Amino acid sequence: MSELPKGWALTTLADVTAPRGEKADPATLGEMPFLGMDHIEAHTAKLLGSQPVSELKSAVVIFKNGDILYGRLRPYLNKVHLAQFDGTASAEFIVFPTSEAIEQRFLQSLLRSTEYRALADQRSTGDRPRVKFENVSDYAFPLPPLPEQRRIVTKLDTLSTRTTTARTHLTAIAKLVEKHKAGFVSALFEGLSEQFGEIELGLVCDRITKGSSPKWQGFEYSDEGAIFVRSQNVLWGRLNLADVTRLPIEFNEKQRNSVMEKDDVLLNIVGASIGRSAVVPSELVGANCNQAVAVIRLREPSFEDASYLSQWLISPAAQSQITENAVDVARANFSLGQAKKLSIPWATPEVRKATLIKIETAFAKIDRLAAEAEKALKLTDRLDQRILAKAFAGELVPQDPTDEPATELLARIREARAAAPKPKRGRKKKAEA
Repeated sequence: MSELPKGWALTTLADVTAPRGEKADPATLGEMPFLGMDHIEAHTAKLLGSQPVSELKSAVVIFKNGDILYGRLRPYLNKVHLAQFDGTASAEFIVFPTSEAIEQRFLQSLLRSTEYRALADQRSTGDRPRVKFENVSDYAFPLPPLPEQRRIVTKLDTLSTRTTTARTHLTAIAKLVEKHKAGFVSALFEGLSEQFGEIELGLVCDRITKGSSPKWQGFEYSDEGAIFVRSQNVLWGRLNLADVTRLPIEFNEKQRNSVMEKDDVLLNIVGASIGRSAVVPSELVGANCNQAVAVIRLREPSFEDASYLSQWLISPAAQSQITENAVDVARANFSLGQAKKLSIPWATPEVRKATLIKIETAFAKIDRLAAEAEKALKLTDRLDQRILAKAFAGELVPQDPTDEPATELLARIREARAAAPKPKRGRKKKAEA
């Protein structure tokens, strides 16, 4: 900022606030609430919960209603919370009490600004980066008059409510997208079931098999050899090959039945990811899989029919059958025999192809809308920072010439500090001989 707005003053954190230093033994505090780092949501400052301080063993810091809790551990997480009650907190928080010089909500916004976060990140130290108040106490910023701070905070509250509402709606779109996709696919396959009836999946398949655990066969993961697919690689309608591993090619010689061919369909049959399915692409030809993944090969394999089958497997109708028949002992398990008995609407080749085109066309439109929503969601974060930048530049609310200038306020506070009696230091008693 080249020139400060009228009535503003350039100051530092140390000039306007100082941390509260009170610590206490949890055993002496009864059932007071305790806030740990996990109780404050990153970036939003939202309170997620608390726990009784009596459950703690180590010393805790004390905070009062209206204090600011600043997370000094990993400051890039931007955990800056304005307390609404008296309580205790982890020593990973720096506690800022109320001050005559700065509104707490204004200070909270300042500590959440991009410029301050960059400084805190730069000056944090250690493997688990922490920042001390002494490291950032010289942070310089323009301070408005106190009444203008209050007007800025009020304006920020109004704008924040709007961006929060927009963010909530945009975040909800992701869930609506999946719900709309599921509804669209469900309606399509229900119509096919009514028109063509249903048959057991095993009747249109050449094989439905599964892989095996390498350890059971005496093999270890390797950097070379055949690609080895695990259930974590099979997602909803797609594959994530970022963390696939490999096995010696000899594993395939022992497990020939589960060696993959192009246009096979994979189906997760064990654990929390039961029901996820994807089509095998050409780059996975010759790959193998573990016992949590079924390999389904159609009698007349084609990309269109494999995609049709995979889309049906992840549809609500198929998922309902899979869920109903899964056996939950130590881990949920869906057997190959149950997979063969799944009832599928196997329409004519032309209808199957047309159905797949309808799904792909509809999903492409839905995904474009979702991408626009995701883009807009990212823009709301940038908008918040731009609003803060305007606030700290004196461009968010009008100045009032009748406000007491910040320079006079700071001078008055410095005089009061200088006149305040210095705390007496007690002499240490000499140890008796």
